[in-house]
Amino acid sequence: MSETSAPIRQALRDALPGAMTARDTPARNAIRSALAAIENAEAVVVETPADGAAATSEHFAGTAIGVGAAETPRRELDEDHTLEIVSVERDERLAAAAEYRARGEEQRAAELEAEAAALDAFLC
Repeated sequence: MSETSAPIRQALRDALPGAMTARDTPARNAIRSALAAIENAEAVVVETPADGAAATSEHFAGTAIGVGAAETPRRELDEDHTLEIVSVERDERLAAAAEYRARGEEQRAAELEAEAAALDAFLC
């Protein structure tokens, strides 16, 4: 990750210790989930050569040879993509809360709505 980390990501990171200290479970869960979603979005799929030229060994099938051969830089998301990820996280919680409420599970719906509200604070 570079020095130009998206401001919303830094805001999430900065807010996490406070949510943990305050024992704000909905905020803690939502922030952790949003940070994980951002990290997952930055992951790069490592492709194997089409000609099957990946090195093999009797001990480690399909391994890469050489120092750093399996290393690949992570994608760097801009602020718009990061905001979109956090927005999707919020929207998924609201949709799930609606489903829980329709089934009469008010407690779980309220928890998810509290998590969505915690994420809303970063989107404004």
